[in-house]
Amino acid sequence: MSNPYILLLTTMVLWGSSFSSSKMVVQNVPHSVGALLRFGGGAVALLLAVAMFGNRQVRVPARSGWLAAAAGVLGVFAYNGFFFWGLSLAPSLDAGILIPVMSPLLTNTFLLITGKEKASWARVTGLSLGLAGAAVFFVGAGGHGSGGSSRLLGDALFVLSAVCWAAYTLIGPRVLAGVDPLRATTYATCAGAVLLGVLAAPDLGEVVWSDLPAGVWWNSAYLAIGAAAVANLLYYRGVGSVGPARASLMMFNVPIVNTLCATLLLGESFGWIQGTGALVLVLGAVLAVTQGKLPRRAPAVPAVPAAPAEAVPAPSPVEARASEVGRSASS
Repeated sequence: MSNPYILLLTTMVLWGSSFSSSKMVVQNVPHSVGALLRFGGGAVALLLAVAMFGNRQVRVPARSGWLAAAAGVLGVFAYNGFFFWGLSLAPSLDAGILIPVMSPLLTNTFLLITGKEKASWARVTGLSLGLAGAAVFFVGAGGHGSGGSSRLLGDALFVLSAVCWAAYTLIGPRVLAGVDPLRATTYATCAGAVLLGVLAAPDLGEVVWSDLPAGVWWNSAYLAIGAAAVANLLYYRGVGSVGPARASLMMFNVPIVNTLCATLLLGESFGWIQGTGALVLVLGAVLAVTQGKLPRRAPAVPAVPAAPAEAVPAPSPVEARASEVGRSASS
């Protein structure tokens, strides 16, 4: 599998399906335990990936390692704390729309407000459409069709997850400078997993482990190995071939994959109001990120570490742009 776009598309399938897979876990265990199962296993899988594929001759400065671990507090612990809590209240269908689409919108908004990016008609129009679509989506979640107060609260938690990931994307280039993406992601994941373990500790005693269906373990293994270790490795190789700008556009396949998985595997759905809001939200995000143009192929550069997807959320579609801003700000 040498075609970089096939590598990237495979990554998006792994990340897009992780929302439904995480929901299946949360249906059987407390949300804090679900987060621990996913990212505790993800930390182990990434440590194995570093041992197998990492460059052992490259030494990471202690300060860089600690900064990468600190970034995990935001990009792994806070992000996934809100994400799994939201999953206990709302469908994974909503998470797969709000998180990967709101993250770039929030990042673009911050860059414009702080003057680090110039406003253009396409970007302003895209941000306006995205925010309008998000508002319509929340109206649909708050009492229409299959919505309700529980779903509305869950969607609000998904937006908080998107805020955490947008912030992680913005600080990543400076905090994680000097660390290769795989190691940086591993350090961040391990630090976040430890904190998730502390959060889950009071709930571990409530779980009757012997009664858990096999599906919980299969999904946990899939999330740890597929959505964390394998997806990140494929993503870095794809970005190295086509550049982060083109790779970032592939992120908009995540909501498509998630919608298919949520409807076919879990039977989830939303009404026409939420559907309309989701469509406007996605269109606005695409316009804001691309500014009406397809990015040129960029030289191979290290990518900002991706959040263990979900996650993944994972990496924001404007990760490359934020990386450039971070480098210019630090120079």
